[in-house]
Amino acid sequence: MNAQAPVAQKPETKDAVLDSIRARATEFQSLRHIPQDVVNQFKALGVYRAFVPERFGGSDMSPSAFCRLIEDISAADASAGWVASFGVSATYLATLPVETYTKIFRTNPDTVFAGAMFPPQTAKTVDGGYEVRGQWPWGSGIMGADLAGAGIKVEGNDTKLPLIAIMPREKVEVVDTWKTVGLAATGSHDIKVDGVVVPPEWTFVRGAKPSMDDKQFRYPSMALASQVLAVVALGAARAALDYIHESASRQSVTGAPKPGARPYLQAEYAKARGLYLGARAAFYDTQDEAWEQLDHQEAVDRDMHVRLRLVASKAARDGAEAARLAFALGGSNAIEQGHPLIRNMIDAASVAQHAFLSEGTFTGAGAAMFDEPTMPGYP
Repeated sequence: MNAQAPVAQKPETKDAVLDSIRARATEFQSLRHIPQDVVNQFKALGVYRAFVPERFGGSDMSPSAFCRLIEDISAADASAGWVASFGVSATYLATLPVETYTKIFRTNPDTVFAGAMFPPQTAKTVDGGYEVRGQWPWGSGIMGADLAGAGIKVEGNDTKLPLIAIMPREKVEVVDTWKTVGLAATGSHDIKVDGVVVPPEWTFVRGAKPSMDDKQFRYPSMALASQVLAVVALGAARAALDYIHESASRQSVTGAPKPGARPYLQAEYAKARGLYLGARAAFYDTQDEAWEQLDHQEAVDRDMHVRLRLVASKAARDGAEAARLAFALGGSNAIEQGHPLIRNMIDAASVAQHAFLSEGTFTGAGAAMFDEPTMPGYP
């Protein structure tokens, strides 16, 4: 059940890839997914091998370095950043048996994994493993995946966390259901499986302790999962703010003062930029502090774990608000279909709607700070 062999790539610089993504954003919206040639460009940039250990051909990248890359991609197109963010999957899969992980990534360190996990569907135990059947929503990135995962529940397995069954992408049917306004090009269609038998060694418990102790696998997995999504909102906010800065610096054709000379715009732009900069600084500083902790101890301390979740929620919420403020400064032209400001505003708002980042996650962080019971994913 090995992933596809690596795809030969023409070397391209990151800037060239980002320029191409910006130019093709309208195409992506029409397709409702990120096309394979762009996924292949992400592979060439090392997006999907970022967290794979060097011994398997990976990059051993730090969380902040990876998120900075995803922010750059998201500033070019938020849906593209969302699909690229699934380079984090190499850390999810670290809960597989080492032998299985080795088969996947030693064969192809650029393996793309996409999973649709909830609600878990009942799987029968049969000769050879678990017989998987069902349909799952929210299969983000499935259109460009090499491997697919589906959430299952198996009789006798009483874990509160979902068991994920991994299959070759070609054994999964994609059901065209993704017709949204926000993050419209992520291709987050339903996946459907009809009787695929998955060996136990090709399943893992989402959120369980990794089978390897590499530094990136000791970083809290649920915190990292929320961070790689939250940073998409920061990228969208940055794009919206850059659009306002550039357009407001142009002289008005009517002879009126250019927008950037108007006090109301100056004040509102500064507020929006301040939200973005504050959330961004807290986000990356906390990641780097946690990464440094792992140089000296086996796991981050409890307070740090809570902060890692909190700064992700803050990045998503403040990124969405900064993008909204930028939209409000865009005038009536900003309501045109496909306008960069309305697209970035809606994309950033959609990030903040995700279950890992929604308003309830602030309750989780606050409960942890007061030593009260928390939701899963918080210490």
